[in-house]
Amino acid sequence: MTNHLFALIREALPADPAASTFIETPDGRRYSYADMLARSGAYANALVSAGVRPGDRVAVQVEKSAEVVFLYLGAVRAGAVFLPLNTAYTAPEVAYFLGDAEPALFVCDPAKREALVPVAGDAGTIRVLTLDAAGRGSAAEAADAQGSECSDVPRDPEDLAAILYTSGTTGRSKGAMLSHDNLASNARTLVEAWRFTADDVLIHALPVFHTHGLFVAINTVLASGGSMLFLPRLDAGLILKLMPRATSMMGVPTFYTRLLKDPGLTQAATAHMRLFTSGSAPLLAETHAAWRARTGHAILERYGMTETNMSTSNPYEGERIAGTVGFPLPGVALRVVDPDTGAPLGSEQVGMIEVKGPNVFKGYWRMPEKTAAEFKVDGFFVTGDLGKVDARGYVHIVGRGKDLIITGGFNVYPKEVEAEIDAMPGVVESAVIGLPHADFGEGVTAIVVGSKDAPDEAAVLAHLEGRLARFKCPKRVLFADDLPRNAMGKVQKNALRDRHADLYRDASKTS
Repeated sequence: MTNHLFALIREALPADPAASTFIETPDGRRYSYADMLARSGAYANALVSAGVRPGDRVAVQVEKSAEVVFLYLGAVRAGAVFLPLNTAYTAPEVAYFLGDAEPALFVCDPAKREALVPVAGDAGTIRVLTLDAAGRGSAAEAADAQGSECSDVPRDPEDLAAILYTSGTTGRSKGAMLSHDNLASNARTLVEAWRFTADDVLIHALPVFHTHGLFVAINTVLASGGSMLFLPRLDAGLILKLMPRATSMMGVPTFYTRLLKDPGLTQAATAHMRLFTSGSAPLLAETHAAWRARTGHAILERYGMTETNMSTSNPYEGERIAGTVGFPLPGVALRVVDPDTGAPLGSEQVGMIEVKGPNVFKGYWRMPEKTAAEFKVDGFFVTGDLGKVDARGYVHIVGRGKDLIITGGFNVYPKEVEAEIDAMPGVVESAVIGLPHADFGEGVTAIVVGSKDAPDEAAVLAHLEGRLARFKCPKRVLFADDLPRNAMGKVQKNALRDRHADLYRDASKTS
């Protein structure tokens, strides 16, 4: 038996791994595929030496670097379950994830070690290592002390490779369990659907704690034997400078709105590129049109979730229609059903989107009842997204059955933010919504009903700082005498969204 996910990577290795670039960083450091094998092997050996056993979780909250990629691959080769955490999460937020996942090992930023060691200890995680943005720290030193030869731990297709946490509607985050085959099958599918080859050079400016940057981007490159220009973060000027050396870029809507503000974005600047994809948040039709007008390229939108990896994609060859997410990927079944009855709906009818396929996760970590509630008896997963399939077969996402907000590619559930605001003296109640925002897809917005001693906007924002990750904090706090309700007394967030729809029309003032 092989290590299922890493076997896919081995199959796609270039003929001469030492001569083929895997990662290149802006400061000129180059890592070949031979380096990838050696360094991931060293990390796998270091994890095993630290007592990590097959199936153990390895939690990681560090800044982006090539070493994080090697640590991820080392965890896969050691048979561990990789658990990346958003670098914006505060210590109280990290405490929940560590307590729930009970990792055998936690790797954090050296600058945060003092604050996080007690948190890890309370969660039962004895071993804490560090890794900084330059790839230095005790985790790297532990790998340095190991040999690079490594026997990959055998893993079945159904064995877990990763857990990614998603926000919870009740405030409790859920750990989505992703198997080796969830990741391997989706990588194979995307290589074919998006025509990736060993000649591709991907501009990678995404975070690596999120399914988009970690799995969609990195695994697709590995499964094709291609290479990456590995940027620490979004830098529009640097991306434009690199485009003549690249062939593709995966981004979120913010990438495209920022690049459109740069006068250097022209057809000539993008002439060497063959593919731009966008996901993780809705891309406005006007952004799609503006990009095509400036560059001659049509952005390829696709649809996925933490729980499903990628499920649909606009065609590589064929019409890419703005406002749609294309067709179900090969091997993925998608249907639209009546949210109340579960009955299948016909073309152009809006309902709940459900998907089924090898890409769909195994369930929620230690939440069997929640898992059972989200899967139908025939194996379809209820996404929580409302959509339709048009007469030509293109899938449209038209809304969400839940209150999820997607801002800058990150998920925010309003209840978590509302709970913090409602706890403030002088606040009667609050409602948190997402409003259209050209730069972020949606801007988190709070509407607060206060008493006579209510806090002002600055006080609310100051209260939330440090309690919640920055991306969860509202861009604006508005005040109202009351909140609109239906006959059953439920707050009508749709009415609030309609009322304030133009709040971020000029995104430059709020970004």
